[in-house]
Amino acid sequence: MATCYRHPSRQTGVSCSNCGRSICPDCMTPTPVGMRCPECSRDRTKVRSARTMTRGGTEVTKVLIAINVIAFLAELSSGGNGGFGNPNGSVATRGELFGPAISQGHEYYRLVTSAFLHAGFLHIAFNMYLLWILGQMLEPAIGSVRFAAIYATALLAGSMGALIVDPTTPSLGASGAIFGLMGAAFVELRARGFDPMRSGIGGLIVINLIISFVIPGISWGAHVGGLIGGTLAALIVRVGDRYRSQALALAGCVVLSAAAVAGALAAAAA
Repeated sequence: MATCYRHPSRQTGVSCSNCGRSICPDCMTPTPVGMRCPECSRDRTKVRSARTMTRGGTEVTKVLIAINVIAFLAELSSGGNGGFGNPNGSVATRGELFGPAISQGHEYYRLVTSAFLHAGFLHIAFNMYLLWILGQMLEPAIGSVRFAAIYATALLAGSMGALIVDPTTPSLGASGAIFGLMGAAFVELRARGFDPMRSGIGGLIVINLIISFVIPGISWGAHVGGLIGGTLAALIVRVGDRYRSQALALAGCVVLSAAAVAGALAAAAA
């Protein structure tokens, strides 16, 4: 029979669930994961979270926010009034998503530029807040390269979704790409053993989808398209990680992005 490591004269059949040392009844501390010795019971168990499983920083997130802010300042300098009224300036007019300009004027750049322009102060403030929150959670966990690939895929999928729903109504904003990050965060949390609904991501997606359909004037097609694109891109990234191949993950995102561009051009010409 083993003896207690603190009281050698006492025999015991119980050991610490953390370090494995034999402990007597006087040295046992009940915990949700079994009995622990006095030393282990004083140690605080590290809590696993998405933020603790990091690979890097948030450089891409900061760059994306900077580009959006610079683009918004360009809108204001070109005659925009920050959403207090109707005009958004010539920069927004030339860069927003508009099917006829893409199909007839061959202005394919609008598929990308529209996702860096915003209709007003509240629009960009809300989107940049979500981008910062999601970027802090997701980019350090999966790496900057994968994060950028998911964002780009979701952005193009959002443009495709907006054009499929209504190609003749101008739209702009980073919402499609941000919805894609929500979907990617949902996938990543679930893959790491966390409950996405309890983390708040699931509720955030549901609430924003409801807002997309309830409030008029919102391009719900961009939101749904971005959500689908970001979710699929995150799943592909997970497959790449499973096979220890970042090249496979990036190639899959490139294929998805190419399919989104093809679908967007077809929708614009319809």
